[in-house]
Amino acid sequence: MLVPITLLGVTLIVFTLTRFMPGSPIERAMQRAAQSDENTKSSSDNQNQAGLSDEDLEVLEEEYGYDKPIPVAYIQWLGLWPRERQISKAEIRAQREDVIGHKLIEDPENEALVVLKGSGRQVLVNKKALGDAVFVDNGQKITEAGWQVRIESPEDRAQRWARRNEQPAASAPAKPYRAVVYKERISGLFQGDLGRSSTYQDKVSDMILERIPIAVYFGLLSTIIIYSVCIPLGILKAIKHRTFIDNASSVLVFVGYSIPGFALGALLLVYLGARMGWFPLFGLTSPGAEDLSRWEQIKDLAHHTVLPLSCYIVGGFAYTTMMMKNNLMDNLAADYVRTAVSKGVSFRWAVFKHAFRNSFIPIATSLGGLVTIFVSGSMLVETVFDIQGFGLLQFQAIMDRDNSVIMGTLTIAAFLMLIGNILSDIIVAMIDPRIKFH
Repeated sequence: MLVPITLLGVTLIVFTLTRFMPGSPIERAMQRAAQSDENTKSSSDNQNQAGLSDEDLEVLEEEYGYDKPIPVAYIQWLGLWPRERQISKAEIRAQREDVIGHKLIEDPENEALVVLKGSGRQVLVNKKALGDAVFVDNGQKITEAGWQVRIESPEDRAQRWARRNEQPAASAPAKPYRAVVYKERISGLFQGDLGRSSTYQDKVSDMILERIPIAVYFGLLSTIIIYSVCIPLGILKAIKHRTFIDNASSVLVFVGYSIPGFALGALLLVYLGARMGWFPLFGLTSPGAEDLSRWEQIKDLAHHTVLPLSCYIVGGFAYTTMMMKNNLMDNLAADYVRTAVSKGVSFRWAVFKHAFRNSFIPIATSLGGLVTIFVSGSMLVETVFDIQGFGLLQFQAIMDRDNSVIMGTLTIAAFLMLIGNILSDIIVAMIDPRIKFH
């Protein structure tokens, strides 16, 4: 029951922070436009103003929800409140070009003709009009459901200008009434719509789905290798405590643990990749790999996997191995194991039948977290090897201030973390006989 509440709390906090952090999609669009104008403007064209117009900025605000207060924008992002889509606007002026015939314009000062973007259809809007839009086809007025009309007063436009430019509304330029024609649509997180990337203009959900198979691939491989090696190694170290096998393996394990994965990746790239040429330097496939046979593609993938996979598993070896060893040693010294051995139970049976199950309980508490590893991957390792995984997507979104991608990846990661915690509880209950669900 706490999962949805926690998820809402996490997303609300980050959603609010993204509104205050510098480098919003609107600011970045203004910077790009200013740089483009700076590059194209000639020395004689000094009157051109760099940047975006007010109309362009309003389009960006409406696309990314910056025209609404934070609570309203967050509810719209969740998909619980309709958003205005397919917006078209026209100012209501006393003098304007009459393109539909004088018969339909009884009071030109109170009416505007809005031309819909894309389709070019015409909508006649009265200053006092609200509700359904009135389309003009062949000189006839036709009311069409689904399209809505609202009127923005000069005061409304001044307030919006002041909020965008962080200046008093009194200093806003005078603007006439404006007619706005739009369609309402509910689309957000609950409908599976995470918005579009402000950097690549792609759907965030599609970008995430493209990266998840790579993260799952490395997550499964690293999990299988770590647990299939570390658990037997931890048992062996506990049984052979303070022997050469224990001491030598401890040195190797802690040396690996002391090296961060991304630092090891940089060393492997330099020495095994660039200097010796044994392994490729980036990516998961070679150019033209799609033209290879199936077996050659598998070999090529395995060749590209060796170095990044080594960086994935190097940190987990020490933690899992030493936890298994220490837990098993504690249980082997417990009274119930000594009692079992004194009653004639073999040492091997006491280790694997009695002590191992209790020693595995602390490790089981972290098994649910593997779900997060399957998807989130390693941001730094993927950056070093230029692997287009989920972790690199998160890193690029933060660097590019891509709020839609940040919110989408955060939501997926937070949800999986919460599900992982529940799975950990279930696994512990299955292993620990002292815990039962009723």
